[in-house]
Amino acid sequence: MNITDLRAKDMAGLKTELKELLRAQFSLRMQLSTQQTNKTHEIRRVRRDIARVRTVMQQANSKVGN
Repeated sequence: MNITDLRAKDMAGLKTELKELLRAQFSLRMQLSTQQTNKTHEIRRVRRDIARVRTVMQQANSKVGN
């Protein structure tokens, strides 16, 4: 996920993206716990994407407050 793509989205788009990433993270965690996957690198990628989305959302909120 590219940070410039995230900054181009509005708040509703960011919330949708965050919801999809959280679902993907949950799914990957369940697959890992039941030993159905060996894609442990995907968990790290999704976790960092979630952090990127939350960071952009926080920055957008701070711009509105000023």
